[in-house]
Amino acid sequence: MNGSGDGIGNGVEFRLLGPVGVWCHGQRLGPATAQQRTVLATLLLDPGRVVAVDRLVTALWGATPPATARNSLQGTVSRLRRLLGQFPQVELATSVRGYTLRVEAQSIDLHRFRHQVRQARGTGVQAADAAESLRAALALWRGGPPLVDVAGAWLPEAVAPGLEEERLAAVETLAVADLALGRDAAVAAELAPLLPEHPLRERLASLLMVALHRAGQRAEALEVFRRVRRRFADELGIEPGEELQRLHQAILADREAPWPAATPRVAQAPTAARSVPRVPRQLPPDTETFIGREAELAALDALLPPPEAAAGRAVGTPVGVIAGTGGVGKTALAVRWAHRSRDHFPDGQLYVNLLGFGPTQLARPPAEAVRLFLDALDVAPQRIPASVDAQVGLYRSLLADRRMLVLLDNALDSDQVRPLLPNSSGCVVLVTSRVELTGLAAAEGARTLPLGLLADADARELLVRRLGQARVSAEADAVDDLVARCAGLPLALAIVAARAGARPGLPLDALTSGPGDGSGAGAWEDAGSPGALDIFDGGDSGASVRTVFSWSYQALSEGAARLFRLLGLTESPDISVAGAASLAGIAPRAAHQSLSELARAHLAWERSPGRYGCHDLLWAYAAELTHELDDADERRAALHRLLDYYLHSANLGDQQLDPYHRVPIELPSPRPGVTVPPLTTTGPAVRWFLNEHQSLLIAIRQAARAGFDTHAWQLACASRGFLSQHGYSQAQAAMHRIALDAARRLGDPRAVAHAEIGLVQALIRLGEEDGCEERLEAAHRLFGAADDPVGQAVTHIYRSLLSERDGDYAAGIHHNEQALALYRRAEHRGGEGRAMNNVGWFQAQLGKYREALDICQAALAIHRELGDGPGESATLDSLGYIHHRLGHHQQAVDHYQRSLGRRGDWEPALAGRTLGRLGAAQLSTGRLAEGRETLRRALTLLEDLAPGDADEVRASLARLDAEEGSGGTAATRRASAAGR
Repeated sequence: MNGSGDGIGNGVEFRLLGPVGVWCHGQRLGPATAQQRTVLATLLLDPGRVVAVDRLVTALWGATPPATARNSLQGTVSRLRRLLGQFPQVELATSVRGYTLRVEAQSIDLHRFRHQVRQARGTGVQAADAAESLRAALALWRGGPPLVDVAGAWLPEAVAPGLEEERLAAVETLAVADLALGRDAAVAAELAPLLPEHPLRERLASLLMVALHRAGQRAEALEVFRRVRRRFADELGIEPGEELQRLHQAILADREAPWPAATPRVAQAPTAARSVPRVPRQLPPDTETFIGREAELAALDALLPPPEAAAGRAVGTPVGVIAGTGGVGKTALAVRWAHRSRDHFPDGQLYVNLLGFGPTQLARPPAEAVRLFLDALDVAPQRIPASVDAQVGLYRSLLADRRMLVLLDNALDSDQVRPLLPNSSGCVVLVTSRVELTGLAAAEGARTLPLGLLADADARELLVRRLGQARVSAEADAVDDLVARCAGLPLALAIVAARAGARPGLPLDALTSGPGDGSGAGAWEDAGSPGALDIFDGGDSGASVRTVFSWSYQALSEGAARLFRLLGLTESPDISVAGAASLAGIAPRAAHQSLSELARAHLAWERSPGRYGCHDLLWAYAAELTHELDDADERRAALHRLLDYYLHSANLGDQQLDPYHRVPIELPSPRPGVTVPPLTTTGPAVRWFLNEHQSLLIAIRQAARAGFDTHAWQLACASRGFLSQHGYSQAQAAMHRIALDAARRLGDPRAVAHAEIGLVQALIRLGEEDGCEERLEAAHRLFGAADDPVGQAVTHIYRSLLSERDGDYAAGIHHNEQALALYRRAEHRGGEGRAMNNVGWFQAQLGKYREALDICQAALAIHRELGDGPGESATLDSLGYIHHRLGHHQQAVDHYQRSLGRRGDWEPALAGRTLGRLGAAQLSTGRLAEGRETLRRALTLLEDLAPGDADEVRASLARLDAEEGSGGTAATRRASAAGR
């Protein structure tokens, strides 16, 4: 029955159903920490799908993550990537949207479990085969709850209960199959221990009662009912459901009590009020190529009426709303679920297209929809009242005692839906809409299911179903390109697949190329260029991505429509409210209103609080519109305002991060309409950079391409402090290479010097010092020609870093003494303190501890006079090092701890170095366990932020382990680990 064996390729297996981890050939390989297990589990829940950074942060820390959350997450992902790197078939990929774990779903126990359960529940499956498949599925649960050893509350509280529900449902389905095979006693033995754990689970109780009765244990079956009934009365104040009570009566009478394999229906006797014998079956046909959406289908299952609704108790009509952008597959999902759930609605299914969005923009009035439903319910024309209110009343009366599904497709707003809601606890209403029907959720308690894009794996499977495995495998590269270009939008995939199916002899890369010479050698149009969406035109209005998007666009207000078009000018995956306000030249409040309107229309979505984006095809549509409807001057002015927003915000934030050591730049005033957020303290400045640093790199590239070269080099300069402090050295190097080219195009010597400084700083962090000395010499000459002593001083500071890497501490002193003279000439007190601390540091490297102590204490006084926290932290670190070398181990520990306390979240890479030195000092005081833990914390930071500095800490830990393993004395171990 299973066919696929254990589904594990090359020996690697991922487990979620119990302890989380990676197994290979039966041996657990990791991850070692609960945080890594949380990230791994969150990615494994959606293999092949991009998981947003914010979702991972929430999984780890909940609603109140620390300020360092994203940096910590990067470190966790980096360590997880090293663990997974030994498996060539597994890829942990990073993108601007988040992280993707590309792995075969069948190597994950949860997805293998779900596959085997689906096999067992398939149409026409024999009971013996179903039982075999279900037993194999349940064997994957290896004891204990799922996700048992992860960090954070989100996975155990929000995800694990749903997984446990899937397990129980599988247990119940297995019991049904075993009962059909006559394994009555075995079923009773397996279910009896479960009922005390789930005493209100009626289906479980019913199956146990049937098994006991058929096994000749009638009294025990009746006792199960008495216990369940008592629990219902004590805890809920109600009787068990009708099915359970009917089963009880059958056992009392000692009659055969069969249990159907499907979910039982509640039989309804005709009544006088029920005048309609016909059962409407209005659902549109299901589609064979529907793919994925397992989580969404499971969420819709929660709409099914509870047992008390079947017993006729008033619990309200469940209402679900599937909301999503045009072409994302809302109707397909609704129809698939409706067909799958038909057995729950024995009195029929009603369907109407409300035409909320379409070529005419003329939505169907509720009165027309009600009349269609009355016709479907076979109400004679002479019995239909004249007024609309009376028709609505008749419609609700007819559904009052029925169990029916009402599918309202393509709704415009809540007011269009309300008259169509029945007043029956046995009915379910499912609505699809391109807008969020918040009014329906607030007033009627509707549950909203946002529908996102397809994962890459599901997109490929859709193409396999349409085109066949052979063709997809033969043109793998073209398929990868196709999946990427379609951006996970089912409509786009279906259109291209249909075109490919109609031309079986034409290569896929030819089908996906833009208009050209017909050779098929062309490439896709650049997104946003004319014709970028032509490939997604299926020949009619309902099968054209452009046209389907236009129906949503045409319903927008003028302000929201203009903002949507201008978003086509941005290249960042998301934008803040202030950025959108600057782009459009409007007030932030107006921008927020327009963005909220776009989100409700699913032409954008709020990726994280206050930040909005859209998928690539919507962006391409917006770019087409802005090039078509907005003139070139308006587009350039909008881009200018957006770049001004990034530049002036970054510059203001940079002033808060390290005001005493930065080399200031002069900026022109921002253009009218630009919104600069009030980044007047360190906390908001850091948060702004954390949100925008990826967008800043994109903005610099866009500025350079569009001829805004001044913005390009100044953006890099204004971002340098944050990027350096938080260890984004690769991004810093990329930005400053672009800045250097832009500065050279401008012919601005001072701009070239700034760019060289920023690039050298990044290269030193990356351990790529070749050519840095020449770059610094050139920058020194350029700053000198511009009569900029502060810039010249900075070049000496970085030359001293190169000297330190070479072990030339005397040269380090010389360069910092030169910097000190230049800072004093410029009356730059912060720089003066910085250079003095550096002189003291290099003196300590040469063993001149007393001289070093004096000058560092003088530097500390300057930093305290200025209130310069970062400078004070760096100097306290130097003093800790000096005291350690003088043998004042406790004083060293105190200085290091004060350094860390003053540093806060500033420069985690430098915090890692200080932690490494603190650990060595703790070992020297005899606090071995504390020192070892401090060294491990240092290694965690340095491995990702400053790999070159991690080697020394790693070596200290290795020496410590080796000494302990060889039984050396405590003094020997301390000295060895401290590197003395």
